[in-house]
Amino acid sequence: MSKRSSDTFDAILFDLDGTLIDTAPDMVAVLADMQTDYGRDRLAYDFARAHVSKGARRLVQLAFPDADDARTGELHQEYLDRYEKAVCIESRLFPGLGELLDDLDANRLPWGIVTNKPQRMTDLLLKSLDLHERSACTVSGDSLPQRKPDPAPLLHAAEQMGIRAENAVYVGDAAGDIQAGKAAKMFTVAASYGYITADDDPGRWNADLIAASTAELTQFLRKRVNLHA
Repeated sequence: MSKRSSDTFDAILFDLDGTLIDTAPDMVAVLADMQTDYGRDRLAYDFARAHVSKGARRLVQLAFPDADDARTGELHQEYLDRYEKAVCIESRLFPGLGELLDDLDANRLPWGIVTNKPQRMTDLLLKSLDLHERSACTVSGDSLPQRKPDPAPLLHAAEQMGIRAENAVYVGDAAGDIQAGKAAKMFTVAASYGYITADDDPGRWNADLIAASTAELTQFLRKRVNLHA
């Protein structure tokens, strides 16, 4: 368990896709439309959904496995251009997390986002859900030269929020999230309700805590930031 200076957290940091916001409906829909337009059979929704946290390029590789590196790059850019126009049609906060954010805001307890999602997509998504002015900090995949699993984005977020990294918790649904959080000396929570592939096991990520549902997550976080359950 991460070494901490107190029993409560000064701030909560969330990964975005598969942790704070359920973006899979829109991300998979864009991919499916591309496959249809190119005469390909669509990936099964559940299979594609499980890979969303691995990023857009990985989704394109799964959908077009025969494409070489150059073609994959072209398809990846096309995917991003399409997704930018459909970034928040069905995407929503995961159940219970909207209420948690409301309570954090009401009690002036800071929360933020650290994601590998490109900034233009992150900004569009947060604006669509009226979250962009509420987050105390938002660090996207191209905000710094480094990306998760490097701890630099998390350390940068802590600096922006004016807190010690070891007094923050980071919640994510990928092994790289936990790796980054632990390297930043934050308390780490694996969101196993998120986008987990069949061959992955959050129990092997060495997180300080595993949350199997958003109910488990919110119950734990409310206690550790002194919110009433």
